[in-house]
Amino acid sequence: MKILVTGADGFIGSHLTELLVQRGYDVRALAAYNSFNSWGWLDSIPEQTKSSIEVVSGDIRDATFVRHAVRGTEAVLHLAALIAIPYSYQAPGSYVDTNIHGTLNVLEAARDFDVAKVLHTSTSEVYGTADYVPIDEEHPLKGQSPYSASKIGADQLALSYFRSFDTPVTVVRPFNTYGPRQSARAVIPTVIAQVAAGATKLKMGDLTPTRDFNYVADTAAGFEAILRSENTNGEVINLGTGYEISVADTLAMICELMSVEVEIEQEQQRIRPEKSEVFRLCADASKAAKLTDWVPQYGDNDGLRRGLKQTIDWFRDASNLKLYKAGTYNV
Repeated sequence: MKILVTGADGFIGSHLTELLVQRGYDVRALAAYNSFNSWGWLDSIPEQTKSSIEVVSGDIRDATFVRHAVRGTEAVLHLAALIAIPYSYQAPGSYVDTNIHGTLNVLEAARDFDVAKVLHTSTSEVYGTADYVPIDEEHPLKGQSPYSASKIGADQLALSYFRSFDTPVTVVRPFNTYGPRQSARAVIPTVIAQVAAGATKLKMGDLTPTRDFNYVADTAAGFEAILRSENTNGEVINLGTGYEISVADTLAMICELMSVEVEIEQEQQRIRPEKSEVFRLCADASKAAKLTDWVPQYGDNDGLRRGLKQTIDWFRDASNLKLYKAGTYNV
């Protein structure tokens, strides 16, 4: 099966691309064009895997390019997006262009070329602070940041193509994914990178929100399970563990695993505007279990500890840690 993965050069996209190759798919990987000829995190995957991938570089915002990328594929796994919440406060127009217009380009190309399946990537941020937990797919959507608003728009656009044109779209909604290669804009790599670099005073934002953290291998496996399923067209599907933990308790677990004691310094630039902060997230993923054979392997407290340990080991490798500016706030 010929698969296009957009955003393959990113954190989740690179892990998903690896998994698809391992499971025998013929993968075309879309990486954001740049003059450095960098393929992002695809440059870090094993050479044997990389040699099996057809990499194309371009811009998801360009409809002509996207048509060339989609042509000849049987399925599109659309992950290309701007995802950093703080930067969405500074450059909201770029989020609309990339996340909404980019999704439109994918949907139009998939419709024109009769692609058999389109997986559109959403985010748990579209739910905002939970009205109830666990959060199922019927939970109200609340745009508490320009980023989440752009993803709500993209999600609804994708579903409109299923309803209007019978485009075989599934909206995949992962909760907070973590693991090797994640940007330091997220809380887990922020903590691990600072400690691995020798810091004993950590610069942090708000420690009170709770999250449903998902190890990246589970998230990638969830996408592949939905890809294989024949029962998911037109559906919105959460990927999460149902295990809820505060940022403060996550930080304490990381410090325990890394055998360090740290002092916390709250840094104002790391704190979201009060009405924009999402204070509680916890997934109901029973729909994924019903429609696919996906079962997270890193759920509950023990699973989180195992996933954090693997993430810590990756960051402690000097060749990986040097890719991060541990003492600089990553917007």
